[in-house]
Amino acid sequence: MHMNIQQRIEAFSQLGNKIRNISEEEFENLCIHARNNNSWFVETSIKHALNGINQFLTKSDLEHWTSKYSLNNNSKTIGIVMAGNIPLVGFHDLLCILISGHKAMIKVSSQDEYLMKHICQLLIELNADFKEQITFVDRLANMDAIIATGSDNTSRYFEYYFSKYPNIIRRNRTSIGILTGEEADEDLKSLGDDIFTYFGLGCRNVSKIFIPKGYNLNKFFEAVEQFNEIRHHHKYNNNYEYNKSIYLVNNEKHLDNGFLLLKESTDLVSPISVLYYEYYEIDKALRQTLSKFEEKIQCIVSKKGSWAGSLPFGQAQCPNLDDYADNVDTMKFIESLK
Repeated sequence: MHMNIQQRIEAFSQLGNKIRNISEEEFENLCIHARNNNSWFVETSIKHALNGINQFLTKSDLEHWTSKYSLNNNSKTIGIVMAGNIPLVGFHDLLCILISGHKAMIKVSSQDEYLMKHICQLLIELNADFKEQITFVDRLANMDAIIATGSDNTSRYFEYYFSKYPNIIRRNRTSIGILTGEEADEDLKSLGDDIFTYFGLGCRNVSKIFIPKGYNLNKFFEAVEQFNEIRHHHKYNNNYEYNKSIYLVNNEKHLDNGFLLLKESTDLVSPISVLYYEYYEIDKALRQTLSKFEEKIQCIVSKKGSWAGSLPFGQAQCPNLDDYADNVDTMKFIESLK
């Protein structure tokens, strides 16, 4: 007897409750294991990832979201190649597949193995039928479709190997901030969250800001000073020292506040510990610039989300259920598998 949609929703909302009510001891234990796997995964990052998940694992949100799709019950096996750049980054794909009643064949990232397997174990404890729906594999084979997340380099490899299957293949993306000069201190602090959460490792992290001609960057630096603790993380600090020394040796103009380097550039994707900036004069010209980069931008943040299609500052790392990566509706893709 397979679970119906209500039972699946029930299990995921219970998972949300379980995560919300995690004991301190259990959380600490999770963090120790996850950090052994990947030293970027500090407590604040794991907490942020879990909060992000449990905010949408409510019965009403899940019902509202799934009601938009016709979920037929012919079970397919869908492979997932998960990234490991930030904690539980593959969870949304897993949720889409399982809640639709399909089987997930998971090639987990070695960087995020512990957390992912732990969450799946919790699901199975809540409803043993998930045991049939979840398998972890070293090599993907014999599936009906594939969702693979990787870099621009690995995507070529994915396309070569997985082209014969219906697929979603995701490449590198990044996020940007647009400033008008009207921002208050609080706005810029919220932008700091979009920049520094997960050390800037996620595709929803802001790696570049567009600022009006004549903008005083000191105002920005003062507002983000509260994030200076980040320099105590050895890997982040190594990146910061490395990038700084390259700019100094090559005599490249940059600004430096002791933990973040600001550099003027027309590129979008900055290295860890560097934030690129570019001046703009009129909105129309900026729109044209951005339209060239559409394939590369995951999300845009601006004050109160005033720029068309953007999120308010501080919201980049809090996607909703229907904020699909690369603007490709994962549920629609799954629904189309006949």
